[in-house]
Amino acid sequence: MITQYSLSVASWRKSSHSNGDGGACVEVADGFLRVVPVRDSKHPEGPALVFPAKGWESFVTEVKAGGL
Repeated sequence: MITQYSLSVASWRKSSHSNGDGGACVEVADGFLRVVPVRDSKHPEGPALVFPAKGWESFVTEVKAGGL
């Protein structure tokens, strides 16, 4: 099943772990029920990926722990 999300009203924020020289920048949008939209800040008009919130939480926890 494919679910469509309207991201035109999304409020994007850059990850605090993105580097300052314009590379490796990830933005996420808060406020979506049970999902986390993610996009490349260098290409905001490009596609966004939408992850289940639980999966995104597990990924972030693993990154913070140095596991990836």
